[in-house]
Parts: sequence; C-alpha cells; structure tokens
Amino acid sequence: VGATLRELWISYNSIGTLDGLAPCTKLTTLFISNNKIKDWGELVKLQANPELSNVLLFGNPMYEGLTKKQARPKVLEHLPRIATLDGELLTGEDDAEEEGAAEEGA
Repeated sequence: VGATLRELWISYNSIGTLDGLAPCTKLTTLFISNNKIKDWGELVKLQANPELSNVLLFGNPMYEGLTKKQARPKVLEHLPRIATLDGELLTGEDDAEEEGAAEEGA
C-alpha cells in the first residue's frame, strides 16, 4: 500500500510521532490534525515524502499557544515544498506582508 497511497486521513487518533510514513512515496495529502504530536522535529520525517503538498496539522500540541499563521513559518522550515497547510493555500503573499510589516517597524 505504501508505494501507491496518495491520501492519508488520520486525524483524532492520539498519534504522537510521524514514524512509518517514508515508504509512502506517492503521498500527497496528510491530514493528521488533533493528535498528540509535540515535537516540531517530527516534521523532518515527512521530507521522505517528495510529493507531499497538502498537510493538516492544527490541533496538535506543537501548535499550542500559536495561531495557524504563527505556526506556518515553523512548518515551512521543515516542509518547504508544501502548497496547502491547515486548509489554506500558501501563496507567498503572507511572507511579503510580514516582511513589509517588519521593515515598517524597524
């Protein structure tokens, strides 16, 4: 199944690690919200999934105290190739807005 699996919807399952997904080389969509993933380093394991483009992570302890928008750069640090995060298309416009705001405040 791993060689052909394209979508994996496993939200609300008390999952704490992202082990075992490396064989899923065709995986494009991973919905794993509302689980027990605490460590941002777990996202590094998803780099073994070259076609992964749509990820749902909110509701995990690693997001605690952060909005989706605040968590986005941390996710992209580990998964720079994804196109959709937590149901929102990543366009790059948010990055430009944040840079502009930072320049204005400097």
